[in-house]
Amino acid sequence: MNGSDDDAVRLRSVSRRYGAGDGAVPALDDVSLAFPRGTFTAVMGPSGSGKSTLLQCAAGLDRPTSGSVVVGGTELTGLSERRLTLLRRERVGFVFQAFNLLPSLTAAQNVALPLRLSGRRPARGRVREALRQVGLADRARHRPTELSGGQQQRVALARALITRPEVLFADEPTGALDSRTGREVLALLRDMVDDTGQTVVMVTHDPVAASCADRVVFLVDGHVHGDLATPTATTIATHLTDLETPRP
Repeated sequence: MNGSDDDAVRLRSVSRRYGAGDGAVPALDDVSLAFPRGTFTAVMGPSGSGKSTLLQCAAGLDRPTSGSVVVGGTELTGLSERRLTLLRRERVGFVFQAFNLLPSLTAAQNVALPLRLSGRRPARGRVREALRQVGLADRARHRPTELSGGQQQRVALARALITRPEVLFADEPTGALDSRTGREVLALLRDMVDDTGQTVVMVTHDPVAASCADRVVFLVDGHVHGDLATPTATTIATHLTDLETPRP
């Protein structure tokens, strides 16, 4: 797939293998994808299809065995570990199924943490705005144990957004939530794309969650097996069933 200057993330011929020699296991095999700025993309596929590996390579959390990954015009594959860490810290946001909040810190302190780790003193107004963006302006002084699961995930979203990242990666962000709370978190992600032009790339196994995206990309055995634009839960479920049905 050809990329353009409008792409927030671009992968070209990316492969990722674990192990060496004849025992090497391919998690991704010659994957080329582009994620345009200001769009919401869901990545789906059967278990073991390479979804999380794709996310980790695209976000700079893992290095591909071969191929090219570009985030916001910066080629990742040749960066030193230090420069890669700085890029992840300043230009990429992460949200995962596990909220990964520090229990001893308040919501505001958890949100401010990425800025403190980069040596910057977070402005109180900026932290407050990030919490307001996820509907938790009145929970700034609460610790994680004083928040519901959905509220903790919202804090994790605010923490991911505090650096104003070029792209937000989400790995099963609603997997630990009940359906109603999950819908609220998905609505927040959708609003971020529509209202602020945020780029979101989300791995999910849930067709309903994926239907919130602009596009769904399907992986099977480390290969891209098509995509759907303006997807619905029904069309996604049908496509997944076709992918998982053994061929004669």
